[in-house]
Amino acid sequence: MNKQRSSIDGFMPRRSGNELGTDTFNTIDEVGLNRKSLNINSETPQHEFGKESMGQSVGRSDIDESLRDIDETAVAPKKLCRRQRRRIEKMSKKPRSKLRRIVKWVLILLTLLIIGVGGFGIYKFIAAGNNIFQGNFFGLFQNQPLKQDANGRSNFLILGTSEDDPGHEGANLTDSIMVLSVDQKNKNAYMFSVPRDMEVRYGTACVAGYSGKINSYFSCVDSGTSNEAEQNRLVKTQKLVGDIFGLDIQYGIHANYTVMRDVVNAIGGSITVKIESRDPRGQMDANFDWKCGAAYYQRLKSCPPNGHFIDYPNGQVTLDAEHALYLAQARGDEFTPSYGFEQSNFDREKNQQKILVAIRDKAMSSGVLTNIGAITQLLDALGNNLRTNVQTNEIRTLVQVASEIKSSDIHTISLIDGDNPVMNGSGNPSAGKYDYTDIQAYIKKNLSSDPVVREAAPIVVLNGSGQSGYGQTKADILTKDGFNVSLVDNAPDGNYAKVEIYQIGQDNAGTAAKLSEIFKVTIKKTKPPVIVNGDVRFVVIFGAVTT
Repeated sequence: MNKQRSSIDGFMPRRSGNELGTDTFNTIDEVGLNRKSLNINSETPQHEFGKESMGQSVGRSDIDESLRDIDETAVAPKKLCRRQRRRIEKMSKKPRSKLRRIVKWVLILLTLLIIGVGGFGIYKFIAAGNNIFQGNFFGLFQNQPLKQDANGRSNFLILGTSEDDPGHEGANLTDSIMVLSVDQKNKNAYMFSVPRDMEVRYGTACVAGYSGKINSYFSCVDSGTSNEAEQNRLVKTQKLVGDIFGLDIQYGIHANYTVMRDVVNAIGGSITVKIESRDPRGQMDANFDWKCGAAYYQRLKSCPPNGHFIDYPNGQVTLDAEHALYLAQARGDEFTPSYGFEQSNFDREKNQQKILVAIRDKAMSSGVLTNIGAITQLLDALGNNLRTNVQTNEIRTLVQVASEIKSSDIHTISLIDGDNPVMNGSGNPSAGKYDYTDIQAYIKKNLSSDPVVREAAPIVVLNGSGQSGYGQTKADILTKDGFNVSLVDNAPDGNYAKVEIYQIGQDNAGTAAKLSEIFKVTIKKTKPPVIVNGDVRFVVIFGAVTT
């Protein structure tokens, strides 16, 4: 029985002998080696096994190609998990360059710096806000509208004292009393100053008694240094001033004089105001020359050209923080050389208003709002020297309104200027002591957005109906609607239409339009059937009464 040969690695078993088949034969080379050659029916062998072919070598790709089909039945490689694939991909990536690592750490440091600065700014804002405003921190994320009066205006009482200057005589007196009225819808503001020497009734017992100068009242109702005591005297002073001027004052602000100097320093160190004096030389007050030095030559050197600390020509002037502070206090003195302050406190109050507007304009400029150092310094100045009863949830609205009102829409109201001033030179009502009727009407006229109220054109109402009391009834309705009825009388005998309206002069277009709208008539420009005085601008005759 022949022995069975097994196959090796899938090849057929070798036949006996040295031949692989009829296609091969043996040759002996020159060195005596027996080589097998492939016979392809030519006279000489074309290829010898074991010997490299001329001009051709066997590469890795040749071997892979020849063995490609051998592994078709082999088991598929094990599938890698996601973590293994990520690890292989990570290992296969090229290492990051040094530049990329540097950029990465620079970005990280910048982020940390921004977070640190922002956090510090927030801290400073919270610290200052806790002193200035009422309410908690979370109110900052709200946008509550400001409180308003019946005319849609928000009114602020601003009080300035020198309580931060212990050596200042009368430091607890409110040497600056100002009312700021803001219309957040129509984006305008009006301000007027209250004369510090104005005589008022306190309604309570004070050191000066039950009446005295209005600048003593704030200290009269001072009951301590706590926040509750501060809020209490703000509210009481708001009511006193509001009752005098016929206003609903919703907010109170108490500022030390130091805040003016610190705020000007915080917003760049200077502001620009316009000096408008009746004196062609401008304004000068020698009361502050001590700041220039004791001797005359020192004053000339420190405060050129004339040795006065407060000495400005008419026109635009630039003030540093110290000069802004003392110009706000300057009012001239009959015992000290000065000029340009003939109206004393009234001139000082006008300058205070200009300084406040200049500070507002500078603080709202983009250069200040984007300066972290300026904002931090500003918050310090306000936090140390300002107290209000504005709520934290009203801050965003307050800042928005302040930024949206143009400087040209901030107006000042003078109580002593014009043909018919409502106050005299001593700061008391022109109508008489404690008589505030004219003052209230004047303030209402200036703050109203109604052209009828603002024009306050005098109107004469005449009864031509023949019915007793009819003219007065109509006059009362007009007065209730805001018209200024100056006289009610009977019309001369004659036949009149239901309503006849005569206009005298070309002004007061708002009043004319309103009267025409109410009564559905055309305003007559001819002479009325009666003679009236020079102040009257309209004559309204009510004629036949229809049933």
